[in-house]
This record gives sequence, C-alpha cells and structure tokens, in this order.
Amino acid sequence: MAEAGNERIGFLGLGVMGLLMAVNLVKKSGCPVYGFDVVDEKMQLFKEAGGHTAAEPEEIYKTCSVIMQMLPTHETVIHSVREAVRLSAPETVIIDLSSTAPHIISELNEEVKGARMFLADSPVSGGNPKAADGTLAIMTGAEKGVFTRIEPLLACMGNPVHTGGVGSGSITKLINNTIAGAYLAAIAEGYAFAAKAGIDLRTTFDATRTGFAGGPLYENKVPKIIAHDYEPGARIAVHRKDILNAKAYAHTLGIDLPVTDVTLRIMDWMKDKGYIDIDQAGMIKYFEEKMGTRAGRG
Repeated sequence: MAEAGNERIGFLGLGVMGLLMAVNLVKKSGCPVYGFDVVDEKMQLFKEAGGHTAAEPEEIYKTCSVIMQMLPTHETVIHSVREAVRLSAPETVIIDLSSTAPHIISELNEEVKGARMFLADSPVSGGNPKAADGTLAIMTGAEKGVFTRIEPLLACMGNPVHTGGVGSGSITKLINNTIAGAYLAAIAEGYAFAAKAGIDLRTTFDATRTGFAGGPLYENKVPKIIAHDYEPGARIAVHRKDILNAKAYAHTLGIDLPVTDVTLRIMDWMKDKGYIDIDQAGMIKYFEEKMGTRAGRG
C-alpha cells in the first residue's frame, strides 16, 4: 500500500462541513488535495484555501489514490462509490465520511473488494466548530492495514478511532446520534421549561454549563437557542436520517429504542411544520408550541 505522504487525495462534497474538513487536509496533510462540488462558490473557496479544483468527479476517480466523500444522501453515496469502482485503480481507498446506513456500506464493500479496492466507512461527529478546528470525532470501520494507511490523513481532520471492520464505523455513528438526539431533545425541553417558569435563559446556561448537563453539544446549541439562531451547523434533516437508520438497524437486531422513538417523534413534527432544514437547536420550537411559551430573545 502507498504511504500517506505519497497519496493524491480527492474530496467529493464541499458542503457545510465538507469544505472545512477538506481545507484542513490541504493545510496539514502535505498531499495534493483535489476537490469537487456542484456549487461553484464552494469550489472557489476551496481553491482560495490552496486546494486543487477538479473539473468533474471523473478526474478524481481516475487520478486519486484516496477518495474521500462527504455526501448528503444514500443515493449520492452509492453512485459515487460505484463510479469509483468503475473508474479508479486497484488499491484505491474510498473513505465514506457521510452518515450512511450499515447495510448499504456492507453491500458496497462487496463491490469495492471485487474491484481490488478498499472501502472505509468513517462518519464524523462534532459539527461545524470541530470541523473548522480539526477536532472531529471520526469513527472508522476498515481493515486494520487500511486504517493504518489512512489514519494520518484522517488525523488532519480530527481524532480517528478504529472501530473494527467495514460497517462498524457507521454503526458507531448511529449509536452516537441516538445519544446526541436524546440529549438535544432534553436540552430543548429544559430550556422551554425554563422560559415557561420565567427563568432567564442566559442565567440558566451560566449556572448549569459546568455541571453534568454541560459539554460540547451544550456549549454549541444552548447559545443558539437563546439567540433563536437556527442557521444550520447541523441540520435536523441529516440527524433524522441517522435516527431512521438506527431504528432500521435496531429492527434487524430485534430490539426497541424507546428513547430514540421520542426523538424521532419530535423530528417528525419539525418535518411536518417545515422546520426540517434548520439547525438541531430549532427543536426548541416543538416544546415552545407544546408549552405555550417562547424561549430566547430572537
């Protein structure tokens, strides 16, 4: 296998988080990084940061030894991997940084192995702030030798952990997001409760942030609730997709996820009300309506 420092990296999907991750690769990896996105503005920002822009995805598939993808839907993930299988050279590593269902990863892995290539499912967590400063949690399912090859590259974007074989990264991400979803719902409920009780939300935040309720998610989302700032750092739509994937995988194990059911009910309400593409902090809207209150000063 090639050494990390000799890799030519392709990055597909320069979206909200993808651009930040790709820029960290450009700055830290010492490798040439070629990026592609359908949005010209994203391509320009990537170029200004020192990246090489690919005229089309096929350029990345044909010339890069490591192909990273941060894509929004299962359909785009499947299409991208199959294009790599069709066009890329043997020994190429495809790293799916997206939140992809485990059964899809397993099916794609068979196709990738058949082309004498390697697949790593490597979803991330931490949102825009951690994508920007290169401290994302990175959960990587891969063959051990493949992980050794790509770990220095992943470390440019965060803290990679080898979770086991292909597919285990995606399962770990589902576990992460069921926990995070329940936590987000609890935060939203708590701050609507505080608003209904007439307690100042900033004072509540200052008083609780260093206790057991605090943590990185708390620090990121509560100020957005207080300001009614729902500009998406992480969209409810993406998190809901992970919740649905978790439910489907739990079904294959013959188990229920009762707390996750509550999270999904809130996210379904957000979808029905047209709020599905706002930030997760916007889950407060569900509790504002149910409690007849308004949290924050936005």
